[in-house]
Parts: sequence; C-alpha cells; structure tokens
Amino acid sequence: MSVVRLTAALSARGFQIKQAKPNYKGSKGGNTMSKKIMTVDDSATIRQMLSFTLKDAGYEVIEAVDGQDACDKLKDSPVSMVITDLNMPQKDGIELIREVRKDPANRFVPIIMLTTESQEKKKQEGKAAGASGWIVKPFSPEQLLAVVKMVLV
Repeated sequence: MSVVRLTAALSARGFQIKQAKPNYKGSKGGNTMSKKIMTVDDSATIRQMLSFTLKDAGYEVIEAVDGQDACDKLKDSPVSMVITDLNMPQKDGIELIREVRKDPANRFVPIIMLTTESQEKKKQEGKAAGASGWIVKPFSPEQLLAVVKMVLV
C-alpha cells in the first residue's frame, strides 16, 4: 500500500496524519536503530501506520497479526518494546501480555496497549496483566512517538 493510500485510509478512519521529518536520534540523542519494536494488531491498516511512523523515526519494526503470532516471533527475536491491540483473534492483547511477562527475558520489556477500548475496567485488567501504558485509538503519530520515546528512556 502506498503512503498516499495509507494516509487516505487512516484519515477516513479518523486518524490525523501529518508528514514528519525523519528523526534518527532517540530521546537522549542516541541512535534509535538499535531499538526494535514489535507491533501487534489484526488490522493491516493499523500495522502499516505504526510501522510507517516508527520506521520514519528510526526504529526497527517487527509486525505480528495477533497475540499468537507475536508470541511465536518473540521466541526468535528479542525486542525493546511491544505495542499491542486488545481485541484480536487467536490470542488477545491481555493474553499476550500475560504470556510475554512469563518469560524472564521479557519481564521488563515495556508493553503499550493500543486500542479503541477506554473502559476503566479494561485498563485495570491490562495493568494487572503487566501493561506499561495505554493509548486510545484514534491517535496521532506524534502521540505515539511521544509515548515510545518516554517509555524507551
């Protein structure tokens, strides 16, 4: 999907898209290329938007289509952070977080929930499972990058 088509598709879903200049320096001025972020969402459009935004900011991105796919990929590829949707087939975001937290190697990896759910009960469930933070869709690329930079200090 081209950037133009992706921008149009995301705009139609209520996302505000602004063209950002690439920033290859992390929040401390270091190189972000060593930071690998896994994005987990059953929506190809959301995965593409996340990937485009994160790669444009200098991060390496691994995409997973659901919680089970993420668990499988995490076995072979350690990451600096996970950004996951809540409602997905196979294994939802809460189940994914619980599974990731069982592995000592991933016990302290930041996990951000990215979802349309804004109910306090769901947020508490995510926090209890081990989520580091919560972003409600729709979100702007600037919001996403601000959270990523804050968490990956």
